[in-house]
Amino acid sequence: MASPTPQKILLIGKDGQVGWQLQRTLAPLGDIAAYDHPTLDLAKPDQIRAIIHEVRPTLIVNAAAYTAVDKAEEERDLAMAINAHGPALLAEEARKLGAAMVHYSTDYVFDGTKGEPYSEDDEPRPLNVYGQSKLAGDQAIMAAGIPYLIFRTSWVYGIRGNNFLRTLLRLFAERDEIRIVDDQVGAPTWSRQIAEATAQALAQALGPRTGFSLEEVSGLYNLTASGETTWYGFALAIADHANHQHLTPKVAAIRPIPSSDYPTPAVRPPYGVLSHQKLQETFGLFMPSWKEQLALCIAPLT
Repeated sequence: MASPTPQKILLIGKDGQVGWQLQRTLAPLGDIAAYDHPTLDLAKPDQIRAIIHEVRPTLIVNAAAYTAVDKAEEERDLAMAINAHGPALLAEEARKLGAAMVHYSTDYVFDGTKGEPYSEDDEPRPLNVYGQSKLAGDQAIMAAGIPYLIFRTSWVYGIRGNNFLRTLLRLFAERDEIRIVDDQVGAPTWSRQIAEATAQALAQALGPRTGFSLEEVSGLYNLTASGETTWYGFALAIADHANHQHLTPKVAAIRPIPSSDYPTPAVRPPYGVLSHQKLQETFGLFMPSWKEQLALCIAPLT
């Protein structure tokens, strides 16, 4: 396969879980101008315009988001500014420049009542402000008239940032027992796998003689680990690695509980597994299982 045409890439959210990985995986595709908050704040339109006009990218990759799901219930305006209005403005500026865009969405746009993996064509029904704000951002990009790839993912974790894996490894050493919800089902997805799959899809879509162009494959794609588990099942797997690889001084006992025993301001969907059929058929990308991804993520910690 021929090399993709070099791009001028504006990467937003460079210090986040996915953004940090994207700095490495996108490097072969072109020159990267990478920014994070507060240098580029998606809640500040003038700042967005100024940096886009300075960089003049051919590709905008937005890995930034407001992700405090519970806090969004009381900070609706800020969540909408960052997750909806900011991406809408990025798409608007991309259209003016003739640029393309990559953006990340969430399984939280669904209400979790389907009971089988959601496809990209299923109707979103978010249960909380976070999901509503992310859906609004998706819709704005799709309506902007630009080439785009929106990757919908779930339960993102890694060895950086605030996430379930890092929180558990800390709590294992601090507590004797941890109670974890066992009636919410999803697919824990390693940030590095998201970044690598993004780069592989872009290499195909931007490269000459690949049989298709980014314009032809523009759309929404589910991008999560294969398989499914609950938060409790994920916690047990993390504990198993922590025990065998001596990642923490001790490992707390883990007890399953229903969501009703752990009330939160934001309602979570009980089921958020996403189908990968479209990603596989379009780009030939097969995502490893969540167990494989977890093992690969944790390996460098030993």
